[in-house]
Formats: sequence, C-alpha cells, structure tokens
Amino acid sequence: MPTGHKLGQYDSEPYSNPEQYRMVVGVLQYLTITNPDLSYTVNQVCQFMHMPQTTHWTAVKRILHYLKTTYDHVLVYKPSNVRLNAFSDADYAGNLDTHHSTSGFCIYLGTNLISWSSKKQKTVSRSSTEADDRQLAYTAAELSWLGSLFQDLHIYLHRP
Repeated sequence: MPTGHKLGQYDSEPYSNPEQYRMVVGVLQYLTITNPDLSYTVNQVCQFMHMPQTTHWTAVKRILHYLKTTYDHVLVYKPSNVRLNAFSDADYAGNLDTHHSTSGFCIYLGTNLISWSSKKQKTVSRSSTEADDRQLAYTAAELSWLGSLFQDLHIYLHRP
C-alpha cells in the first residue's frame, strides 16, 4: 500500500466480480501466517469483503505483485538469546468509514519473530494515546500468555 493511502468503503464503483475478490483475499489471509509483512495490508482489504470496490481490487493486485517480486523473502530462525522483545503501534482513527484505529504488534524471541498481529480495534479511541494504550494492553496480554506457555514448556526467559 502506498504510504498514507487509506481505503474507504465507497472509494469507487463496485467491483464486477466480488466472488473472485473474496477468494483471492481469503488466500492472502492464509499467507499472513508465513508472511507477517502482509498482515496490515491484508487486514485492510479484508474489511471490504462484503462489498468490494475497484480500488480495493487494485490494492489486492498490488499485494499480489509485491508477493511476486518478494517470493524469496522468508523468515529465518537462528539460535539466539531467550529474551522476549515486543513492539506495538496503532494508527489513530485510521479507518475512513468507522474511525476505528488499526493496531498491531510483533514479538521476538531473541532475534526471531514468533508472534504478530494486525487488526482493527473494537472501539473508537478519543485520542492517539488511548489507541496506543489499548494496543499496549493487547500486546501485554500476548506477552503474558507467551510467558505462561514458555513456563509450561520449562523454557526460562532471560530477564534484564
């Protein structure tokens, strides 16, 4: 997606083949499992499955072109320290139609990406701080769950 470009529900005329749109976007959803760099853009195009517009199809074709040119970009896991690092962010009122924020996080175990997410927040935030704080709470919950999982697996995390 071009920087700063937002998709809206009524950007252009309806796309002539919504079944094709849904099928391709559904496949893209599965690709986010192994391609975390697609999470945000696929999240954006998924929001228009019920009534895709031609601009939404153009965005899907752009994602497909990106995949074609970056097929050799892969996640590589290497031995590293056992320390969790998390990063999160939210775009305040980024959805043009509902003014909900889209937020995401990525969590690394050492230098290896192990968890990521990008999704629209359920409520409208009153400020960018509120949107970021809400995302921090989601990220903290994910970190807590991962900590419990590692404890159950008898993997002890390095604490600074």
